Amino acid sequence: MHEMSIAMAVIGQVEEAARAGGASVVTEVRLQVGELAGVVPDALDFCFGLACAGTVLEGAALATEFVPARARCGSCAALWPVGMPPELCCPRCARATEVELVSGRELQILSVRWEDGPDPVRTAEPISEEC
Repeated sequence: MHEMSIAMAVIGQVEEAARAGGASVVTEVRLQVGELAGVVPDALDFCFGLACAGTVLEGAALATEFVPARARCGSCAALWPVGMPPELCCPRCARATEVELVSGRELQILSVRWEDGPDPVRTAEPISEEC
């Protein structure tokens, strides 16, 4: 199940950004997933929940934005939904040699919502290491 490796990669990137931003808790991750990306959304959601355990993302919501697959014909400029299985022959001029996929392969982090960490403890005097 490659959804687990995707979930772990997302968590790794978000953890790195959260640390750099001083976050203590990540509350939401929004992903964009294309129809042709080969990702099963329910499996990704399940794996994400499991992989977040013990990280700053524990309990975070995963919001997935689905992107339908669309193609454009280089000959006549027609734009059409590709669907599954992919239909890569132009419905207008019947050519398949100059077809370009314009959407549907996306797999990216759109946004992350987190809470700031606590303010650092400040003391008037340096903390002594003496007993």
